[in-house]
Amino acid sequence: MKELIFLKKLKRKSIVELVEPSEEMKSSYLIKAENCLKAAKILFQSQIHENSTSEAYYCMYNSLLSLLFKTGIKSENHSASIILLDMLFENKKLVRIISWAKGERIDKQYYVESQQAVKADKESCNEMILKAEEFLVEMKLLISEINNEKIIFVRNSFIKMLT
Repeated sequence: MKELIFLKKLKRKSIVELVEPSEEMKSSYLIKAENCLKAAKILFQSQIHENSTSEAYYCMYNSLLSLLFKTGIKSENHSASIILLDMLFENKKLVRIISWAKGERIDKQYYVESQQAVKADKESCNEMILKAEEFLVEMKLLISEINNEKIIFVRNSFIKMLT
């Protein structure tokens, strides 16, 4: 219920809204996701774990935006995008992964850790990259399975949910 109120508020502000389904935007966000994953790996190799973690998260987030644009949904809010993944596509596994990744990204982006945390940071960053790879593969599969019937279903569900 709280999530629906949140989404309705964002819809009133046009932060979440229906747009035309777009293969071009879908493809552009998938490319962006792949580039973020490449950047995460380069940063990891350079032992820049905080930034690597952020890039791995953005790999996931951009692939989620790709899915939403495939169905004609624009979302300019991270939490709303994750809620939409949960409510419209009912994929609990992907929701768990990206929710965890969002928390990791926030921790690494906004907070400073002691030098003692560096080893744990490396391990969590490596896990983040592995999860980003898994998420991207599964998201591409999910996107590839979306046909016109599914697009109509998702859009109608979005309308019913937010009116």
